[in-house]
Amino acid sequence: MKYAKPIQDEVALFYQSGCNVALIREVLLMGNNQPVVFAHSVLPRASLRGEWSDLGKVGSKPLGAILFANPKVKRTPLSYKKLTPNHALYKQAALYLQQAPSYLWARRSIFSLNCANIMVTEVFLPHIIAPI
Repeated sequence: MKYAKPIQDEVALFYQSGCNVALIREVLLMGNNQPVVFAHSVLPRASLRGEWSDLGKVGSKPLGAILFANPKVKRTPLSYKKLTPNHALYKQAALYLQQAPSYLWARRSIFSLNCANIMVTEVFLPHIIAPI
């Protein structure tokens, strides 16, 4: 985890000015010893208070386990996007690939609790589709 400036389309979704920084968490989810999902979460400083004050210290614990454990947490509908090589998240995810495809699919949603928001984006890597 590190504090950094969110990428442009994240700033627009959070209605924040471009100069704000947020806690950025990036993890690689593995399946069958292959990278299958690159997860990118944005935790604005204002959201790291109250019930979510410890989210900056979750370490290797799955963020989803924390978010889905609380029935008061609300999730926006998933949005999907085809990422091309010029997108910042494509570039980050491609670092874990031996051969980068022409595009990657991603999905995103915002989790809310007591006016605190966390954005989670999952970039699906080619190995997520395993041969049967």
